[in-house]
Amino acid sequence: MADRDFERQLRGEGLLTAEIFYFFPDYPSLIQQFVWQDYDEAPDYPILFRFLDHWRREIEAAIHSVRIAHQHTLGPREFRHVDGEFLLG
Repeated sequence: MADRDFERQLRGEGLLTAEIFYFFPDYPSLIQQFVWQDYDEAPDYPILFRFLDHWRREIEAAIHSVRIAHQHTLGPREFRHVDGEFLLG
């Protein structure tokens, strides 16, 4: 059984890290940071935008800015079959 995250990478998704800076609700002059990770597909980032839409609708804190980093996607050209096994005992 293949790992779910590995399967997502083969479909073209990569690990996305988003730093979300938002105004602290009780102290609007303070900015907090929230770090969020998930697998998403560049360059449209549908999962990230779904999360940010949820944030805007359901969370009281207003977003100041978002900074993202996206892992290079793993494609078939980078996948190679390895025929061998090492046993440590």
